[in-house]
Amino acid sequence: MEYMAKAKVGTSAAAGAHGGGVRGDQVNRGSRTFVGRFGRMFRSLPVAEFDGEALSDLAKAMSADAEKENGKPSAAPENHNRIQDGEENTGISAGYTYLGQFIDHDITFDPASSLQKRNDPDGLIDFRTPALDLDCLYGRGPDDQPYMYEQPEGKKFILGVDKLTEGKGGKVLTHDLPRLGAKNRAVIGDKRNDENVIVSQLQGVFLQFHNRTADDMLAQNPDCSFYAIQQQVQWHYQYVVLHDYLPKIVGDKTMDKIWLGRMDGNICGNGPKLCFYHFHDSAYMPIEFAAAAYRYGHSMVRPIYRLNTTFTGPDRTDNEAIDGRLFIFAGVQERGLNGFGKFPRNWGIDWSLFFDINGSGTKGGKERVQPAYKIDTSIVNPLAFLPEFSHDPEPVGTSLTLDNLPSTEKDAVKSPSNLAIRNLWRGNSMGLPSGQDVARAMGETPLPDSKLWVGKAQRKNDADTDDRKNITDINSKEFSNKAPLWFYVLAEAYEQWETASKDAKTMNEANEVPVTLGPVGGRIVAETLIGLMLADSHSFLNQNPKWQPPAAKGGKYTMGDFVKYALKL
Repeated sequence: MEYMAKAKVGTSAAAGAHGGGVRGDQVNRGSRTFVGRFGRMFRSLPVAEFDGEALSDLAKAMSADAEKENGKPSAAPENHNRIQDGEENTGISAGYTYLGQFIDHDITFDPASSLQKRNDPDGLIDFRTPALDLDCLYGRGPDDQPYMYEQPEGKKFILGVDKLTEGKGGKVLTHDLPRLGAKNRAVIGDKRNDENVIVSQLQGVFLQFHNRTADDMLAQNPDCSFYAIQQQVQWHYQYVVLHDYLPKIVGDKTMDKIWLGRMDGNICGNGPKLCFYHFHDSAYMPIEFAAAAYRYGHSMVRPIYRLNTTFTGPDRTDNEAIDGRLFIFAGVQERGLNGFGKFPRNWGIDWSLFFDINGSGTKGGKERVQPAYKIDTSIVNPLAFLPEFSHDPEPVGTSLTLDNLPSTEKDAVKSPSNLAIRNLWRGNSMGLPSGQDVARAMGETPLPDSKLWVGKAQRKNDADTDDRKNITDINSKEFSNKAPLWFYVLAEAYEQWETASKDAKTMNEANEVPVTLGPVGGRIVAETLIGLMLADSHSFLNQNPKWQPPAAKGGKYTMGDFVKYALKL
């Protein structure tokens, strides 16, 4: 059934494109299986079908306008406060947006699914192992991909030649990824981990974490195997996902419902209660997770980021437009963090601006940890023009204006560059149930249409006026008592903020209320990731559930600790 006929959608995007697939031309030989399958958490629920034009209208309403001042792109000034923009989320640092992207690349990739046709999840193959085993890092291992590893031992990764610095003449922060060819393509286990400058350097953090772990373990035992080193890296990563990433994203309330005693490692007596993620012989990837709930992270993306404190911008007279900060995507070269190629050496990331490292989480101004944006039904403007679906960006000498912030779209019908459109069409092609039906199946009371808001979870003044819309204002016929699951998950988070901030007396007080996923989205995300660890016989939950990283303090170990060890900060 060609569901998108009304929207006149053409061919699907290339495999692995941003927002397009869910992964896989590389697999890990050490994994239990080479491929997994997609499936459904809620197999008996009816499909919620939507008109393609209605979905496009909803996506456009979810896409924010570019922030501007005096006709030029702008961003909130960085003063002494930690929170400087009403869209910022006090509960989640910006680095977790890209850790979430990294996790997604580790567990899913379907290069064959299409935006234009109804897809049967049972017939889709997940070419990534559905496990938190870092096959996006290790690829097929040193035996099959020796060019990624130092020889002859093959126990450490090759790092990039270029050293990334903190501004011009600044201290060296890290290495770039190893690159080859005229286009400087990264030689890594998953090409998607080079799709923007931030996730590219996060991949580099994991490479260096492995190498430092190898140095420490080989110093104690020169005969230590590659696989013993790999296991320690995998277990640290899994521990961060379970005890740091998930609580931040779904909240302690949801985590406690699933696994109250998770810190004591008691799998048998007080183990996780997975009500909806059930597997038999091996793990599967729920389509409700991959095509809807886990795409919550797109709403957390900031339009602009500070990479380090001494970078001031490209050498042009117009660099005051961003004041040393770069757009996540931009049509002017070296003004956006576009990936899949070499970038300037002075774009090294100071990770204390992305994760709480050595107390940076309490700082203000340019040294602050940049918060992620709130989980809500608004997508920042740069995500409306994904660069892989656009013509080449304008040359370096071009001044950055609102007109050239986006690259020119090649073909908005065949390869839509708007990420919100891609997400909504993807959910429709997969035959997902409505958000309300999933809520009922979970025993939750569905949100009424009157609480399904489209817009930013922020108060713009103390009188609480805003320009948000209701989903039924977009199309009352298509969306009455029936919302796309991805949108519903975001709207649920928005409603949690709305409820928690309603008694705030001031705009700032309301905007500083943190936001996590709600009961539907949070449960799908948490049960899936915990379920994947339980299904993996090599995970620390199955091998040694009481294990903790050696550097953990009282069981606490964060992504900031992970980065600190990797880069010797």
